Amino acid sequence: MAPDDEVVHDEADPFLPECHADPQVTSKTSPTPLPVGQLAALCAVRLVDPIAFSQLFPYVNDFINDLHLTNDPSRIGFYSGLVESSFAVSQLCSIYLWAKLSDVVGRKPVILTGTLGTAIATLGFGLSDSLAGILFTRGLGGLFSGNIAVIHSMLGEITDSSNQAKAIPFYTLMWPIGSVVGPLIGGTFSHAASKYPYLLGYAIFKKYPYFFPCLVSAIIAFFGVLLGFVFLKETVPSRRKRNNARCTSSKLSLDNEPPIPEHRPMGVKEVLACPAISALVSSGFSLSFVHTSFDVVFVLFCYSALHSGGLAFSDSKIGLTLAIAGCISSTLQLFFMPYLLRTFDCAKMYLFSMSMFPFVYFCLPFLNLIARWGSAEDGDVDARVVAILWVGIAITLGLSKIGTLAFSQVQSSA
Repeated sequence: MAPDDEVVHDEADPFLPECHADPQVTSKTSPTPLPVGQLAALCAVRLVDPIAFSQLFPYVNDFINDLHLTNDPSRIGFYSGLVESSFAVSQLCSIYLWAKLSDVVGRKPVILTGTLGTAIATLGFGLSDSLAGILFTRGLGGLFSGNIAVIHSMLGEITDSSNQAKAIPFYTLMWPIGSVVGPLIGGTFSHAASKYPYLLGYAIFKKYPYFFPCLVSAIIAFFGVLLGFVFLKETVPSRRKRNNARCTSSKLSLDNEPPIPEHRPMGVKEVLACPAISALVSSGFSLSFVHTSFDVVFVLFCYSALHSGGLAFSDSKIGLTLAIAGCISSTLQLFFMPYLLRTFDCAKMYLFSMSMFPFVYFCLPFLNLIARWGSAEDGDVDARVVAILWVGIAITLGLSKIGTLAFSQVQSSA
């Protein structure tokens, strides 16, 4: 009779039971560790694009007005829209080219080159003194910002299914954060020499009143390039496939087995021929058009005079308003979107989100009526009317950010 504390073995028991553990069970309980350094560097690089894109919104109309391109204030919106469109058109033309180039030279060189070029183009924008210079530097910034698809690809390559749930929320949060920081930089530091004469009263900032916010944005971009150079590692799939192919071919030659055939990558026409992808592309295009149109119209609405149907806001107030919009977007993404995606159908949520935009545009004339109602002949505005106006602005921006939740639903459907 064996004692109670003695384990009884027979010839059917393995000598090392722990070696016979199921590797699949082990892999399920131990997710791949996150590459913290690479993820932080990638997030820093991702932050550059929204800051460089949005930092000019608070002052772009003043910038156009200072160039004296027209004596008609209603024409300023045309030129500011032209400036903002040049960035998007250039980015559209370069996205696919950057993606193809990254398959040849690697992801890291493309990401660093694009981020560095964005910083240089942003500096050139602040030093421009003509419409041609503004359009050229803004278009150049769009060309370099076309590497955004490569940044997305690297995120997928440094993570896997076991740790993407932790990495993706940090990464997707960079755009809302940039949408808060960018307008604050533009609204706070435009006309820096007149706002802060003791600190920034230098001749270059007096001659180029919109250079300092561009300089701050460029410094952030240079910092992103530095982090990327130190921490990012090459992840281009084609090189990994070539290395794996050498190992696989040598192993197969020993086993006398036929090699695995390589699949030809799909072209653009073949990808768009897929009904699901074409539906996602068309819906994404419609959503981007409506969302970007509102952003541009809202900035022009805030800048325009009261008698022209606007709010007559200063650069600082426009920057604050756009920062509030970014805070609302961040709050919705962090605290509401995960629950909504788990609870409701994506298609129904997409339709609900898109249905918000007609109400958003409908609110703008009422904001102008509130501002006119509270403005007196001496220029003073009643504090209660100001409070009502800001509540109305918050509601309008909140509805617009509910509309932009459709972006997350499109990505979830993909």
